[in-house]
Amino acid sequence: MPGEYEPHRGCVMIWPVRPGSWPYGAAKAQKTFAQIARAIAESERVWMLAAKEDANQVRAEFSADPDIQVLEIRTDDAWARDVGPTCVVNEAGQVRGIDWQFNAWGGEYDGLYAHWEQDDLAAFRICRALELDCYDARPFVLEGGSIHSDGQGTLLVTEACLLSRGRNPQLTKGEIEKTLKQYLGAEKVIWLPRGIYQDETNEHVDNVCAFVRPGEVVLAWTDDQSDPQWELSHASLEVLEQERDAKGRNITVHKLPIPRKPVCITEEELAGFSFEEGEEIRSAGERLAASYVNFYIANGSVIVPQFVDENDKPAAEILGNLFPERKIVPVYARPVIVGGGNIHCITQQIP
Repeated sequence: MPGEYEPHRGCVMIWPVRPGSWPYGAAKAQKTFAQIARAIAESERVWMLAAKEDANQVRAEFSADPDIQVLEIRTDDAWARDVGPTCVVNEAGQVRGIDWQFNAWGGEYDGLYAHWEQDDLAAFRICRALELDCYDARPFVLEGGSIHSDGQGTLLVTEACLLSRGRNPQLTKGEIEKTLKQYLGAEKVIWLPRGIYQDETNEHVDNVCAFVRPGEVVLAWTDDQSDPQWELSHASLEVLEQERDAKGRNITVHKLPIPRKPVCITEEELAGFSFEEGEEIRSAGERLAASYVNFYIANGSVIVPQFVDENDKPAAEILGNLFPERKIVPVYARPVIVGGGNIHCITQQIP
């Protein structure tokens, strides 16, 4: 599995429409997705998935953007990294996708919605549309946002997610690690204890810690010991300071601040949702899993979430120093995290 900072063909996104995820007809979310897609398309191809009944609208939206191609593939929601294929590359540069089983982040145990059949078919359909060979990893349950690779044999994961009872409860930690190594060509798995506080995905790693190059990571951080995130991030820091990567290197940790002020969902936003039976119900004042770690690394830029917070600029500056060869593109991300996810998980890279 390559590192996300390696050159790649492009990425997959999914046009947001689900009423239980995107309030008020997804108008703000669609505007933000379009902004992100256009920023990414400046340096790579974007394949935007849409259901047949939405495809003409999406084609019209991007009619002036030749590097954004619409694929008619139906999904249940818009989290491309989690439902799309995880791509691996061999020494000859040949790419294959991996089709994990998807169960809406927990299935009947603690999944976020009751019907995920179309999401579960998405990885295979994407591989077919892009003419990629595909490994069938079923019945192993995994989302793309729950793994992060340095491209040199090291994976980051969280225990909170991968050991969740809603994923693969029949497997031991060792068996889960063996499966990851087998499919992803990894030699070392670093298990962080926790992710971002209140992350509905059971704390995906992509929201809390990410490689910026081999041997170096960013870690979501706060110095406020009264914030519940402090304990979670501190536990991960202790692990990272003691671990070595697959090549035997110590890991350099760059602390990336979380927003200083918690980002919470409002009653006005809540009024715009339409929840289905079996779908997780949100509540006003609920803290959202806002983090600057969920940036997207395009070939020529880094898309960085912003929250109208005093830490927006410092976070963008830190990432600018870590990616001096790329343009930093700040994007107001509230319309995305109100949907329960993050910028990172609305994209999935295709090498």
